[in-house]
Amino acid sequence: MKRKNVFLRNVLVMGVLFSTIIISNAQNTAQKIIGSNQGLHIGGYGQIDYNKQINNDLNHNAKLDVHRLVTFFGYNFNERTSFISEIEMEHVTEVYVEQAFLSHTIKNYISVNAGLMLIPMGIQNLYHEPPTFNGVERTNVDKYIVPTTWREMGVSVNGRTMENLLSYELMLVNGFNGYDGEGVFSGSSGLRSGRQKAAKSYMTAPDFASRFSYTGILNLNLGLSTYFGESESTAYDALDLSDENAVASADSTIIGINMIGIDARYQKGALEFRGQYIIADLSNTNQYNAFTGKDLGSNMMGYYAEAGYNLLAAKETNNELIAFARYENYNTHNKVEEGGIFINSNYDRKDVIFGLGLKLSKGAMFKLDYQIKSNGNLNPRTDHINIGTAIWF
Repeated sequence: MKRKNVFLRNVLVMGVLFSTIIISNAQNTAQKIIGSNQGLHIGGYGQIDYNKQINNDLNHNAKLDVHRLVTFFGYNFNERTSFISEIEMEHVTEVYVEQAFLSHTIKNYISVNAGLMLIPMGIQNLYHEPPTFNGVERTNVDKYIVPTTWREMGVSVNGRTMENLLSYELMLVNGFNGYDGEGVFSGSSGLRSGRQKAAKSYMTAPDFASRFSYTGILNLNLGLSTYFGESESTAYDALDLSDENAVASADSTIIGINMIGIDARYQKGALEFRGQYIIADLSNTNQYNAFTGKDLGSNMMGYYAEAGYNLLAAKETNNELIAFARYENYNTHNKVEEGGIFINSNYDRKDVIFGLGLKLSKGAMFKLDYQIKSNGNLNPRTDHINIGTAIWF
């Protein structure tokens, strides 16, 4: 059965990485909040939005939304062991657990986490607190390709080496839910609907994720992220492995996923740049689409480039007024397998965003931006104005 090959490959990769890299502590944003002080730590972040589509022919009502409100609870049992959790409420009524994991430092250079954790793919999935990014909404590359906020159950080892210039995270986690009696993936949203989010997650074999960040060049942070594995399927539960027809049918419900991302952040004085490129190769899509009636592509791609400048840099103030512009291109139908479905050019989407962000402190920000969206050159563009408040404490 195909799933056994994935498991063996992941174990082999983990073994090679463990034997060739010296491991030390690396932290995500939530872990940095609690630091080393023993006891309970409380924090949170929130995003409140005003969104309005602008169209010359039709009127669109504005939408006002408490997009997300997240409460952070962390507890340091001692200098080596801590618990990290985030409880998220979206759109006032939807409640999720965003993170919940136990972290233990075995030695000063070895840290192990276990539980519900963020997949370390790209910039925004790890650092998604609203004051940490420009624009009212998160980037669409990190919505449709990554897809943020992407978190799953598993274990990880975090580390730093080269005098703390190189940090990394190695993970074994459950995969996406690709089939639960019907197909979950689609051409328009890619893998996004398959996130299990620890809501009674299930797994046939673990997937592997990693991230490496390098800060050895002045003012520059470079990142490389990977994800390898296969989606999960309820068709494998209680499966008779001696029944070749049943196994072949179950194999048609899974997707092989190889995702790689590179990203860069540069800041010097008032000037800042950031960019990201993510590509995902998906295998077995013809069989999956034929079995489920879906239109999933065999390759997804997305990238963005952004520049920003603090207009108050020359003033005697701690406030920042950041003017920024960003271009995004994200395509969930970058390729399709031959002999199957046809490419839908409407899934090749392009956004231009520019705006302002007033930072009153590191964790308090007002935002305003204008967004121009187009897709595949077949549909007319849509313009949007967004206003928001962003908090993080």
